Amino acid sequence: MATQLRDILMSITLWDVIDMAVIAYVFYKLFLLIRDTRAEQLIKGIFVLVFATWASGFFRLYTVNWLLRNTMTVGVIALLIVFQPELRRALEFLGRGGILFGKPLSEALDKETRTLIDEIAAAVQLLAKKKTGALIVLERETGVGEFMESGITVDCIVTSQILQTIFATNTPLHDGAVIIRDKRIASAGCLLPLTENPSLSKELGTRHRAGLGISENSDAIAIIVSEETGVISTAKEGRLSRYLDAKTLKEMLVSQYRPQEHKYRGFLRWRVKDVQDDK
Repeated sequence: MATQLRDILMSITLWDVIDMAVIAYVFYKLFLLIRDTRAEQLIKGIFVLVFATWASGFFRLYTVNWLLRNTMTVGVIALLIVFQPELRRALEFLGRGGILFGKPLSEALDKETRTLIDEIAAAVQLLAKKKTGALIVLERETGVGEFMESGITVDCIVTSQILQTIFATNTPLHDGAVIIRDKRIASAGCLLPLTENPSLSKELGTRHRAGLGISENSDAIAIIVSEETGVISTAKEGRLSRYLDAKTLKEMLVSQYRPQEHKYRGFLRWRVKDVQDDK
C-alpha cells in the first residue's frame, strides 16, 4: 500500500499540480459568485434530484427513474432560464478579467475624488441623522444605463446639499435611486431591480432589496439609508453590510480609489505593496 502511494505521488508532475490548482481556484470563484444568492438553494435542489435519480435506479424503481431522468433532460434548458441572472453576472465578471487578473484598480485619489467622497459621506450622515430614506448608486465598470433611463436626467456635480434635497420627504424624486456616473449625479428617481435572495431578512424594505438587486446585476456599489431606523448600509457584489457610521462609509469609498503600484490585483500577479492613502 505504501509503495503504491509512493508511486502515485512520484507520478504527479508540476503541470498536474497547476492543473488541479486552476480547477480549485475556478470552483472557489464560482462558489463566491453564487454564495448567499438564489442559485445556492437551486444547486442544493439539483444535488437532491441527482441523488434521487441514482437511488431510484439502484433500488430498481424503473418508473420513478425514467421520470427523473427525463425531468433532468428537460431541466438543462430550464436551468439556463432560471440561472440567467447568475450567468449574466458570471460572464460580466469574466469580461472584467475578474477570475484571472482581478479587478482593474481605480485611479489615484485626486482632489475631485476626495471631494466626491466627502460630499457623499456628509450627505449620508445627515440623512441618517434625520432618518430620511436614501439610495445612492455608484456606477463602476458595468454600465447601469438601462436603469438610469427609468429616472430623471440630472447631470450635476455631487454635493451634500443636492443629495439632501433630492431625498427630502415628499419631493418627487425621494423614493427612487440616485445614480452617480463619472463623479456626477447622472440621474435621480431611478427604479432598480429587486433582489430575489430568499435568505434576506424580512425586516429589510424595498430600498435595501433594490440596493442588493443592482449590486447583483452589476458591479455597482449601493449606499442605503433606512427611513425607519436611520441605519447606513452598503450593498456590493450581492452582499449587504449594515450598521455603518460615516467614518466607515468614507473608508469604504476611499478604498475604491486607493492608488496601487501595480495595475492589476489578481491570480496572475504577485501583489507587492500598497501605496499609503492620502492623508
